[in-house]
Amino acid sequence: MGTPPLQALLHAFNDHDLDAIMSFFTDDCVFDTPRGPAPGGLRLVGKQQVRKGFQARFDGIPDIDYGDARHWTRGDRGVSEWTIRGTTATGESIEVRGCDLFEFTDGKISRKDSFWKIVD
Repeated sequence: MGTPPLQALLHAFNDHDLDAIMSFFTDDCVFDTPRGPAPGGLRLVGKQQVRKGFQARFDGIPDIDYGDARHWTRGDRGVSEWTIRGTTATGESIEVRGCDLFEFTDGKISRKDSFWKIVD
């Protein structure tokens, strides 16, 4: 039995492998980022925009690692919980809990909605 899809996706994120990451997504995928100009964050649509969004995450936190992960799926929905650890491009250490809510279409991710705890 192979690695469950959300665990394999997390491994691709920890490898910073954009090609592998994007292989999990539909062509018309949506990524709702944890922050942005609207209550739902910034919405990125389509593989090109979503890929740029993930690249921006790697650029902003070059050593980002997703740990302490738990995943589950049911039907066309899924959840990943994780802790991000790393150092921002400006040298600030970061450690924050978060989660992703997923929607699937034909076995691929059609929507990823990310949430992070706010650390004061």
